[in-house]
Amino acid sequence: RDVRLHRAKITQEQRKERSRGKYKPGIRAVCEEGKESPRSQKLDQAPVQVTNEPLISQEAALRRIQTDCYNNLAACLLRMEPVNYERVKEYSLKVLEQQPRNAKALYRAGVAAYHLRDYEQAQRCLAQAALLQPRDAGVKRYLELAESQLSAHRQKEKQLYASMFG
Repeated sequence: RDVRLHRAKITQEQRKERSRGKYKPGIRAVCEEGKESPRSQKLDQAPVQVTNEPLISQEAALRRIQTDCYNNLAACLLRMEPVNYERVKEYSLKVLEQQPRNAKALYRAGVAAYHLRDYEQAQRCLAQAALLQPRDAGVKRYLELAESQLSAHRQKEKQLYASMFG
């Protein structure tokens, strides 16, 4: 109990005085007076290789983070009203550049392509997504829709060519 009372009576200046003795003299001299110690002068003369290029691990981490961000942006854009399918497709394709087997990005790119009436690309993306996630109901549904639209489109083309040359 006496120790607590004694600590309370110590002023801030006394605490600073006590802590000054805890540091090495060279460091204290640099910190307090702005002088350089002989040791710090030697460090200044040591050869140092400075490069602005990030480490390979940092670049890989950056790409992973960017890919995750683009994937999340595409997911958010699909939930917004009205949906901007061009941007969803753009962001999903950026994800697929880094991760070609990303099932979520394949699905989102396929959905966006379907709504942009690019049924061939929609079918390609959704077929790949179906291989990676065969039980996903959303993938199956959009794959069926894309295939039916492709079939209808091809049927119309056949009729058009038949009328032109028939």
